[in-house]
Parts: sequence; structure tokens; C-alpha cells
Amino acid sequence: MRLLRGLPAELRDALTLERGERVLSTAPTRGGSHVAATTTALHLPTPEGGFTRVPWERVDHATWKDGWLHVQETSRAEHHVRLTDPGSVPEIVRERVTATIAVSHQAVLPGGGKVRIAGRRPTTGGDVRWTFVFDAGLDPSDPGLRAEAEQVLEDLRRQTGL
Repeated sequence: MRLLRGLPAELRDALTLERGERVLSTAPTRGGSHVAATTTALHLPTPEGGFTRVPWERVDHATWKDGWLHVQETSRAEHHVRLTDPGSVPEIVRERVTATIAVSHQAVLPGGGKVRIAGRRPTTGGDVRWTFVFDAGLDPSDPGLRAEAEQVLEDLRRQTGL
């Protein structure tokens, strides 16, 4: 049984937590929903009234500006949520995302353009997960570009031992 006492009713009824996941902070949104920061993920409201669960290791970057929480996932999906009373959510987001980063490296690719390679550790444990974030305008599905990035990753793994 999950202990969700003290949470707003909307969260208690709609939030689905994984085993061992605990809510660290919540914040109301301008739309009447809530954002929940947990030990393993950020739960963001959807237009349908549910929540999108974004594990911390999948958050590429997040910013807090002028009352808005902006989150970009490593998949490039973006979320923009207006918080009416942020509480500790922005600080927890920063701390949790930073804690997952094992290595972050930006490289210039032989064919031109840049890629940022990040090695992230899931908060639930396990092996480092690697992601590529290519400069805007580069096609991440281009096999030649992927091969160049994979070679940079192999060199990085050799250097770091990860």
C-alpha cells in the first residue's frame, strides 16, 4: 500500500508510483493540476488529466524561469509547466538530474557538427545509459553521423572506464 497522505487529492487519485518510489515535493500548476518530484522521476501533468513519468536519467535539462518549469528529455520531448507555488520542486529537479550524470562530454564530429554524449546512472541502480544529443540541424538517424558519435563514445568509455 502506498502512503500518499498529505498529498493533494488529485495526486493521490491519479499518481502511480513504482515500488520504493517516494514523493519528495509537489507544486500546483496554473491549470489546477500538480507536478510531483519523486525519488526516481518527475511526474508532469498531461492535458488528459493524467501524468507523464520522466525518470531523472531521461531529463536532458530543466530550467526554472519566470514561474515556468521547462523540461527537455533526452528524446527531445519538451514539457513546459507554469507553477503557481514552486516550493522546493525546482531545487529537487536540479539535484536529482545532476545526481544521475556520470559523465558529460561535448565533441566535434569528424564530418562537422557537435554531439553531447552523456552517461547517466538510473536512480534505481544499474549500468550507465548513454545518450547522444546532436546539434540542431543534424539528423540523429543518419547512419554515418551515428557511427561517428559511436566512435567518440567508444573512446570516451575507454578513457573513463565506464
